[in-house]
Amino acid sequence: MAVTIKSPQEIALMREAGKILAEVHERLGEIIAPGISTWEIDCKGEEWIRQAGCIPSFKNYEGYPASICVSINDEVVHGIPSKEHHLFEGDIVSLDAGVIYQGYQSDAARTHGVGNIDAENQRLIDVTRESFFQGIKKAVEGNRLYDISAAIQKYVEENGFSVVRDLVGHGIGSALHEEPEVPNFKPFKGRGIRLRAGMTLAIEPMVNAGAYDVWILEDDWTVVTQDGANSAHYENTILITEGEPEILSLN
Repeated sequence: MAVTIKSPQEIALMREAGKILAEVHERLGEIIAPGISTWEIDCKGEEWIRQAGCIPSFKNYEGYPASICVSINDEVVHGIPSKEHHLFEGDIVSLDAGVIYQGYQSDAARTHGVGNIDAENQRLIDVTRESFFQGIKKAVEGNRLYDISAAIQKYVEENGFSVVRDLVGHGIGSALHEEPEVPNFKPFKGRGIRLRAGMTLAIEPMVNAGAYDVWILEDDWTVVTQDGANSAHYENTILITEGEPEILSLN
C-alpha cells in the first residue's frame, strides 16, 4: 500500500475520530485507581467508544480480543484485559486505543501512574510523552520521516532510557495500519520518505527504563521487556500540514 495523501473530507473525519478518542482517553484516565481490573477498563472504554458513534479499532483486529490494550509495568504494549488482572498502588499502566468514525481511524496511547508512584516511574512517563513532542517538531512538510525518529531517540537516550526497536509507529487513515512505518529510532540506512501535507501518521514512542530488548508472551500478544524493567507508551495521530503538524487525538 502506498502512502496516502488525505483529502479535506478525509481529514475532517479523522479530526472527529481523534476528538472522540481524546475524550475517551480523558475519561479512562479518570477511572485509573488501585483495585480496578483491566477488564473493567476495557469495558468502560468500549462502552464510551460505541456511545460516541464509533467502532473500537482493536476489537477482533487480527484476533485481538479487546477494545483497549492495557499494559502494566514491564508490559510494553498489547496487554490483554482480564478480570483477574487488577491495578495496584505504584503500578504504571499504558492504555492504547483506537476508534473508527465513519470509516476513518484514530489511534492514541497514554501511560498513567496508579495512585502514588515513585519518582523514576514518573520520569519514565514524562520522558516518553515529551519524546513524542520532540519528534513532531520535525514533522514538517519537506523534512524526512526519519528526522522524527532521530529526534525521539535522541531525547530518550539523553535521559537514560531506551527506545523499543521491534515495534514502530505507522501511517493511518481508512486502515489502522498504513504505509509508512514510523520508527522511534534512526534506522542505519537512509532518511526515510519526504513528508508531505495531507499525510496522517500515528507517532508512538515506546520507551523502556532498561534495555530496549522485548519478547512476546505465550498469549501471542503481550509484549514485555526482556529485563523486567518498566515501559511507557505515548501516541497520537497527527496530520502533516503546510505549517506546524496538527495533533488530531489531543483536545
